[in-house]
Amino acid sequence: MTRGFEAGLAEAAGRIEARLMEAVAAEPPSVVRDAMVHALTGGKRLRGYLVIAGAGLHGLGPGQAVQAAAAIEALHAYSLVHDDLPAMDDDDLRRGRPTVHRQWDEATAILAGDALQTLAFGLLADPACAPDPAVRVALIARLAAAAGASGMVLGQALDIAAETAAAPLTLPEITALQAGKTGALIRWSAEAGAVLAGADPAPLGRYAAALGLAFQIADDILDVTGDAAKAGKRLRKDEGRHKATFVSLLGLDGARARAAELVAEAEAALAPYGAAAEPLREAARFVVARDS
Repeated sequence: MTRGFEAGLAEAAGRIEARLMEAVAAEPPSVVRDAMVHALTGGKRLRGYLVIAGAGLHGLGPGQAVQAAAAIEALHAYSLVHDDLPAMDDDDLRRGRPTVHRQWDEATAILAGDALQTLAFGLLADPACAPDPAVRVALIARLAAAAGASGMVLGQALDIAAETAAAPLTLPEITALQAGKTGALIRWSAEAGAVLAGADPAPLGRYAAALGLAFQIADDILDVTGDAAKAGKRLRKDEGRHKATFVSLLGLDGARARAAELVAEAEAALAPYGAAAEPLREAARFVVARDS
């Protein structure tokens, strides 16, 4: 992996962090605001990076994309806060720190998640996101679809249902589940830069479809082989719940091979952008090589 992706990710993370904290600081002091800051702290900011990198391919600078990048990170943080709740995955650790409901309580976690979700849409609605209202509306509508009952929420519902299903999910069923739970927000992130620029998002959409699935396969591999201290969260929970995963269905070697195939697909989808897309190719390779 060259410095292109690493440097870009670090720079994007700094910009996004600053914008998120500025936005949250504008809220009245409260325990909910404190919990929002807690939920937003840490993380790789990969989704926000995809927004900024995709915008860069279309001639837009980081400052023109940071608002949308912050929005997706706020939305992602909300999803993690709610995903960690006892009624969902019941996790005590996230990004190496206590989950919000453990640091405070369940009610605070629910409210903080709600506030982060609305913050995301507020950031997109702000003229600072894009001067053209039609572009802002397009981003909002796309995020509503990606995050809602036909996207991430549907994927989470299917995931919960799988825990009590009479039979483990099949490979096509898991693939469809993860296209919603994980893939929908990654796709929005990758396409947002093109939407901001008024360009065709289709090539980045194809890239994101492969990237999102590779990301989830890598997560399943990490759940089996990873180090909880490095991952910053509880591992091996799927096996304990007897849930089918890409590893349980394909085997460890098969899952790694499928992830490698998807990385190749993601890289190929970037052909229209030539060498300018090399950092995004590195991002795809990073997704399957990460340890957290």
